Amino acid sequence: MPSGGPPFDLQVTHEGLDALVRAIRREEDGKALRKDLAKNMREALKPGAVMAKSSIMAMGSSGLGTGPSLRSAIAKKIRPEVKLGGRWTGARVKAFKTPGIRGFANAPKRTNRSNGGWRTLTYGREPWRTQVGKREWFDRAFENDADQYRRAVAEAMEDMARRLASRSQ
Repeated sequence: MPSGGPPFDLQVTHEGLDALVRAIRREEDGKALRKDLAKNMREALKPGAVMAKSSIMAMGSSGLGTGPSLRSAIAKKIRPEVKLGGRWTGARVKAFKTPGIRGFANAPKRTNRSNGGWRTLTYGREPWRTQVGKREWFDRAFENDADQYRRAVAEAMEDMARRLASRSQ
């Protein structure tokens, strides 16, 4: 960082984020600053979540069954997640489990698999069949833009670091 930067070492790593969070905790309004940082980091990842949602919605469907749509249920569970402290610190886009959709809690994981797919009953009874989703739909949504999302999260961290540095001067 240039001279006049934050009074701590900021790097775009987990350690850099931990250092930033420690500096925020030392401030009087640390809770509000943490919320603001988390919000800005989530905003930086929202375009990636939108890409993942559109990728799963593009998965083919055989149109079988009258239950809720598997693709839209998975898309609703994709969102950016930011944690600042605790066991895990960082920012990511996550596809959460879908327990209410046809008893298929691991639908995001199973539809993303590059091999195997998942087994299901035909119309709720025998015989069993193997169904295959759109291979690596989640991973491919971030393939080309991963560096852009990293830069956006780093920029959110640097903005907060500059904000803290301007307070200490």
